[in-house]
Amino acid sequence: MKEASPVLLPLLRSRAQGDVCAWIMLHPDESFSLREIADAIGVSSPTVMREVDRLEDAGLITVSRSGNQRLVRADTSTIVYRPLAELMAVTFGPLPVLRDVLAEVAGITRAFIYGSWAARYAQQPGAVPGDIDLLVVGNPDRHQLDEVADTAQRTLRREINIRRVTAPAWDAMPADDPFKSTVMSRPIVDLVGSDLVGSGSVGCER
Repeated sequence: MKEASPVLLPLLRSRAQGDVCAWIMLHPDESFSLREIADAIGVSSPTVMREVDRLEDAGLITVSRSGNQRLVRADTSTIVYRPLAELMAVTFGPLPVLRDVLAEVAGITRAFIYGSWAARYAQQPGAVPGDIDLLVVGNPDRHQLDEVADTAQRTLRREINIRRVTAPAWDAMPADDPFKSTVMSRPIVDLVGSDLVGSGSVGCER
C-alpha cells in the first residue's frame, strides 16, 4: 500500500522522505553513511538509499565514498539549500534538532515529544503545530536544559514547552493521572530512551 503524504508537509511523498531530507539538511557540516542515517531516523537502508538517490539526482547533496560506503552531505552551495533547510526545520526539524541538543544534557533518563506536533508526525490531521511539547524525565540541570531549548527554538522557530519530572516521580505517577494518561494515550515521538513508549506511540518506527 502506498504511504500517504505526510501531514507535516503534504508536498512530500512520505514521512521517510521528510525525515531523510531533514536529517541531512539540518546537519550541513557533517557527512553520513546510509546506515548512519537509517539508524538515526529509524528507517530501512533501502529506503534511505532511494531518497538519497533522488536528492543526489536533484543536485541537493554531495556524495563521496569511503571504501564501500557512500557518504552524503548537504550541498550548501546550491541556491535552494537555505530555503529548503528552513522548510525542513519548521516541519520535520524537531526530531533531529531536539535529539542533537538533548544529547548534550546529562541526567536525562527519557525524553519525548508529545502533543500536536507528535500527532501530525503520526499522520493525525489538524492545524500546523504552533509549538512543541517536550517531556524530559530525569535530573538534568535546569539551566542547561533551558539553554538547549533556546538553541533549538531559534532553529525550529517555535516555542518549546518543556515539562521536567524526575524518574521516581514519573514512575510513581498512577496510570490514570490526568496528565500521564492523556500523554501516553496519544502519539509520542521518542528522543532519548524508549521505555516510556505507550499506546499510540510512534517512537521512531516506520
